[in-house]
Amino acid sequence: MRSSGNSGGRGNYRGAGNDRDQKQGQGRPRKPRPEERRYDVGPGASQDGPKSGRGGAARGGAKGGPKQSQQRGRSAPARSREYEARAEERNRERYAGRKDVKLPETFPGAEQEGERLQKVLARAGYGSRRACEELIDQARVEVNGQIVTEQGLRVDPEKDEIKVDGLTVATQSYQFFSLNKPAGVVSTMEDPEGRQCLGDYVTNRETRLFHVGRLDTETEGVILLTNHGELAHRLTHPKYGVKKTYLAHIVGPIPRDLGKRLKDGIQLEDGYARADHFRVVEQTGKNYLVEVTLHEGRKHIVRRMLAEAGFPVDKLVRTAFGPITLGDQKSGWLRRLSNTEVGMLMKEVDL
Repeated sequence: MRSSGNSGGRGNYRGAGNDRDQKQGQGRPRKPRPEERRYDVGPGASQDGPKSGRGGAARGGAKGGPKQSQQRGRSAPARSREYEARAEERNRERYAGRKDVKLPETFPGAEQEGERLQKVLARAGYGSRRACEELIDQARVEVNGQIVTEQGLRVDPEKDEIKVDGLTVATQSYQFFSLNKPAGVVSTMEDPEGRQCLGDYVTNRETRLFHVGRLDTETEGVILLTNHGELAHRLTHPKYGVKKTYLAHIVGPIPRDLGKRLKDGIQLEDGYARADHFRVVEQTGKNYLVEVTLHEGRKHIVRRMLAEAGFPVDKLVRTAFGPITLGDQKSGWLRRLSNTEVGMLMKEVDL
């Protein structure tokens, strides 16, 4: 009985399983077999029996196909890339004759014109940006004649006049040098005869420099080199009367009134020449070292004045050109002028 029950139980289990499948099939639709699947299920297709022709899968039901429109149960026709390209071409042709819309020059949020003042000062060599901000806080900077006390002001380095402590700042790409010219060097940037000239001292510069005025070949001392044309022109123009100072070695004895004679004027072949200042710097026996200051720039002017007074010059050195002094600069050395020196030069000629 027990064994019979076991075998019957095994059989009943299988049978129960089949009955369960049938009951589940009655509660929900059974997943159709592949051969029973109906593909023709597009709009207007009947659910009774298969239909011939391309079905919903071809119209868009399949993955990757064009989407169907859900409005009013109608499907939107698919547009090919060629169709879209032709439509775009027609639109371009339609609006080709119209003028382009001119955009405004500035937009909200666009970067403002000009550069920040502290950045311009830092580039000109007045220290770090923080140091330049302190110059502004101390009311030492002015732009176009107005003292600046607020940070962030934007300026145009090419147009605006910027000064620090009353001295003009060279904000553009200008260069200023002082050369202690040795004796025997020609005061030209090039020499067709192959003699040593000023250009030999600045051959490695990226920009072209030119000399401010001249010195005699045998005269030593300060000569300025720059690429600032207007400054060079004014420094040599008689209107601005920039003073130059010379040390001359002469043989005496010299009369006490020599200085007065030079200041009153010495008659030369091209007119009177007057000194602005004269003094004896050193005397060793009959050898005198005298200092002569004048604002004229005629050729050989100092040598001719002293020679006409009866004291030919053995050696001549220019020790100052305006505010630029020779100091301890060695013969043949070239040095870049400081910002303060450049500002003093510009102030000398109202720049």
